[in-house]
This record gives sequence, structure tokens and C-alpha cells, in this order.
Amino acid sequence: QYEKGKENILHDVSLKVNRGETVALVGMSGGGKSTLVSLIPRFYDVTSGRLLIDGTDIRDYEARSLRNQVGMVLQDTFLFSETIRENIAIGKPDATLEEIIEAAKAANAHEFIMSFPEGYETRVGERGVKLSGGQKQRISIARVFLKNPPLLILDEATSALDLESEHYIQEAMDKLAKDRTTFVVAHRLSTITHADKIVVMENGTIIEIGTHDELMDYESQYKHLFTIQNLN
Repeated sequence: QYEKGKENILHDVSLKVNRGETVALVGMSGGGKSTLVSLIPRFYDVTSGRLLIDGTDIRDYEARSLRNQVGMVLQDTFLFSETIRENIAIGKPDATLEEIIEAAKAANAHEFIMSFPEGYETRVGERGVKLSGGQKQRISIARVFLKNPPLLILDEATSALDLESEHYIQEAMDKLAKDRTTFVVAHRLSTITHADKIVVMENGTIIEIGTHDELMDYESQYKHLFTIQNLN
């Protein structure tokens, strides 16, 4: 519940995720996908039931130490009005410039950064106003590469981008997810067909779990959504 005494936002949710798996959460808006992933870094705590990481109740971890193990790339990227270098270094404040450049290269960001006269010392302006949406996303992905956490949350990270930006960012996110436990809240289903588990949510509950091939094998809600998107 978001407010005590009000209705449950999530109910009848049971999900097991193995280390290193990529889990995609799909479904119509308002189904509970973002709420579910927000429980992992303890932006909210469960009001009933429990969430375990490595067998330990998530509420037994300090929020700060837990969040140090989680990397997030969200639809709305927050940038400070400092330099590109400083914005990437938020992921690891004591990082060297070499480490920052390495992270930017992995995020497909190095090339556009170097196209600016001041390169990594370019000031991005209030909330990153001097950068495009795709450039801001690549800065936020570079942050996570630099932080190098074992848990990753990608929440609608490409939904507001043009196709060219989406290609660069999808490529960077696929690289980022390798060997990490990754939760992807997906808008475009074509980007998550490779996921180890696809979890379909509706009205705050899980209605289907399977791989892309398993869910396409019968008249699932996932198959319905996937077919509609491909027709469009």
C-alpha cells in the first residue's frame, strides 16, 4: 500500500529470480511494474509479505548499503548542472578520468562527448538541458558501468527516444546487463525477447511468467500485446 488503510497496489505476487538472470516486466500502464522494482532499492517497503535477497529480508539491510549494490537507469534521467565528467562520477566519486572514459565508451557515450569543444569538462546545464534525451540516457548508463553493481534496474529507459538513440542505448544496456541480475520494465516488447523470464503484470498482480517462446506458444496476454505492437 502507498497509504495505510488504502487498497493494495500489489497483491498475489510471487516471483523467484536467480543470480545473473534478466527478468522483463511487461503489461499495460498502471499494472504495477514500476512499483514492484521500486521495492528492490527500498524506495518503498512492503506492507505485507516479504522480499528476500540471498535469503535475507530486504528490511534487514541498511537502505544505503543496499542501494550501493543497485544500479538504475530510468526513463527520466536526472543530471546535475555540472560537467559531464562529474555527472558520470556520481556512480563512483573517487574514479579516475581513465575509469570515467572507459565507462562512457561502454555506454556508447564517448564519441558524442568528444564532439563537444570541452569534452568531458562540458557543463550540461540545469537538468542536462544542453544534451538530447538519448545523450542524457547514455550518461546515466555510463554512471552505472562505473558503479559496477550486481543488481540492475532498467525502467522504461528507451520509451521516449527516437529509433537511432534507442539503438545505441539498447546496445549499451545489453552489455550492461551481462552477468548481472537485471530487471527491465519494458515498453517495446521487441527489446526483451531474449530475457530469461518475462513477467506479465495486470492490475497489480502477475498473470503470466515464461520465456518469449513459451508465452508465444499459446493465446497468452503477452502474445496478444506482442502481436499488436508488431502490427503497429
